Amino acid sequence: MKSIYSINDDLATMRLDKWIKKNISDIPQSLVEKNIRKGNIKINNKKEKSSYKLKKDDKVVLYNFSFSSKKHKKKTTIYTPTKNELSFSSSIIIENNADFMVINKPSGIAVQSGTKSRKNIIDILRETKEFKGYLPYTVHRIDKETTGILIIAKNRKYAQLFTSLFRLRKIRKMYLGIAFGYLEKNKGKFEDILFHYEGEKKISSKAITYYEVIDSNSSYSLLQLIPYTGRKHQLRKQLSIRGHPIIGDNKYKIRKNKINKVNKLMLHAYKISFTINNIKYNFCADIPKDFEYELKQKYLKIVL
Repeated sequence: MKSIYSINDDLATMRLDKWIKKNISDIPQSLVEKNIRKGNIKINNKKEKSSYKLKKDDKVVLYNFSFSSKKHKKKTTIYTPTKNELSFSSSIIIENNADFMVINKPSGIAVQSGTKSRKNIIDILRETKEFKGYLPYTVHRIDKETTGILIIAKNRKYAQLFTSLFRLRKIRKMYLGIAFGYLEKNKGKFEDILFHYEGEKKISSKAITYYEVIDSNSSYSLLQLIPYTGRKHQLRKQLSIRGHPIIGDNKYKIRKNKINKVNKLMLHAYKISFTINNIKYNFCADIPKDFEYELKQKYLKIVL
């Protein structure tokens, strides 16, 4: 039995072994290698290594491949958005072109489906008219409770490009956060070693954030936060460590702080900038009404 698959532009540059696992069957690497050695997997009728990077219009030929399509692939349940969610999604789009979309993510919705939350941005966008003929790719994440700018690639080429730009720190992000308390210095740098666990293994990572106080009083501060590194919950952890947790943060709150009774996290991804093919992109996400309300309640104002 012989099966032939043609590689389109979106799958070009993917490794052969990864393509097999993603599109045919999630079999162990040893079995991929064995089938390649036996000649059961060929590219354009020629033997290639598992590390071979696919090219557009390549023909992947499978001979007597014993694993059925996605036989061993773990089943994932895709969230089915409601009509209201599909309609609402159009109102949060900041930029939409053939290669990527930029949205102003609302609070309370995850970027991707997880164990604690099925409803997610990616599955909703997948069903919108703006993504007809495209696939949404995550290139970075912001917390479920955080609002603001989120980039979604619309093809694999740009997904890889954005991933590289983030890794090389060529993308500049700026957040606004309302924190508890008064910071002694108006601007500076937070530098910490943060910890997280991968299973039972404790992992340490260096975290750097540049900050500036936009407005403050004896009880609250409005901060501009520019993360240099991208650690999980970085901004929330670093402010909590210093005794200035972001209001509405129930995970990193300080127990003795009984004044912080806001239901939503007051952290907003406000601006993002990057350059692609010598074109400079700058995007800004409108501040949510809940954030504006808290600014008024805390007697703070934005002066940027």
